[in-house]
Amino acid sequence: MIEAASPELEPMPEDWGRALAVVAHPDDMEYGASSAVAGWTDAGKDVVYLLVTRGEAGIDGMEPAEAGALRGDEQRAACDAVGVLTLEFLDHPDGTVEYGLALRRDIATAIRRHRPDLVITLNHRETFGPGALNMADHRVVGQATIDAVRDAANRWVFSDAGEAWHGVRWVAVSGSPQPTHAVDIADTFDRGVESLLAHRVYLEGLGGGPMADPAAFLRSMAT
Repeated sequence: MIEAASPELEPMPEDWGRALAVVAHPDDMEYGASSAVAGWTDAGKDVVYLLVTRGEAGIDGMEPAEAGALRGDEQRAACDAVGVLTLEFLDHPDGTVEYGLALRRDIATAIRRHRPDLVITLNHRETFGPGALNMADHRVVGQATIDAVRDAANRWVFSDAGEAWHGVRWVAVSGSPQPTHAVDIADTFDRGVESLLAHRVYLEGLGGGPMADPAAFLRSMAT
């Protein structure tokens, strides 16, 4: 999801009313997708965030129990910045999320409950591009989300986990190294930066590097 649609990329569809974003950690949506979310919620669309973990293993200098609670609060503030009203957690263990039936079931259940037209997830491939390795939780959650869309539509799969939902028309993979669609975020870029900055303690724990200037980092990801 990038700043302006280039000639090679198609614009994202706009004829939908509800989206469900499924990612592994607090901050995953804020690395490039939240500016698009701000535009959608401004247009009256409903976007729900489902986080598989609370990111409790993400701050080296903080015990997981404390970090998980803090990162949940920071994610709530990030949601507020872009108009996301519903935030849910599945409470799988951060850093060791396992692909399997339990994860697929949890995500399929959420799809059946929220009944979205669009499902959003994060890049499930090995890299984000040359020299940028992806992490296991992202890959596992992305693949499980794609699979859960089909699971949710089959009434014989997880048949005790709600009524089947056939209404997902699109799956969007944010951060894909092989993008096909784009979102113009010229008017909402600053809201996306604000949502990333809501993860203040987490960003401080990274100790600088590329995230010393979150706005510049996000702008470098937009084309």
